[in-house]
Amino acid sequence: MGAGDVSHIHEHAKETYPEECAGVLVGMDAGGTKVIVDVWRAENTFEEEERSHRFLIEPLKIREFEEKARERDLDILGFYHSHPDHPAEPSEYDRDHAWPYYSYIIASVSSENVEDMRSWVLRDDRSGYDEETIVG
Repeated sequence: MGAGDVSHIHEHAKETYPEECAGVLVGMDAGGTKVIVDVWRAENTFEEEERSHRFLIEPLKIREFEEKARERDLDILGFYHSHPDHPAEPSEYDRDHAWPYYSYIIASVSSENVEDMRSWVLRDDRSGYDEETIVG
């Protein structure tokens, strides 16, 4: 993941604070190593009063992102979202709505800055997450 992608996520998180931001991670799987080549913003369409601690990307929008990625011979490798005033760790709600394989980047954002950003992959048995290293 390039520095531009990291700054893109940081900017999105700061712009939407105190609500969660959300988007997709686009790239290719190079023999088990996920190479993110772009990040695309999505609208958080969760109920407005809940957006400070929930996000939703509409399924039809995800489908559009998949088609756009395929046009570039890429895939959706995961998703990103922010946690306003909370750690960059998945919540139980996040786990209930996550899929194995995909990377889930979470940016912890305060009113002043992005405090932390970490990536997680849900285990196949859904028992928890393993942390991934973000290189970029």
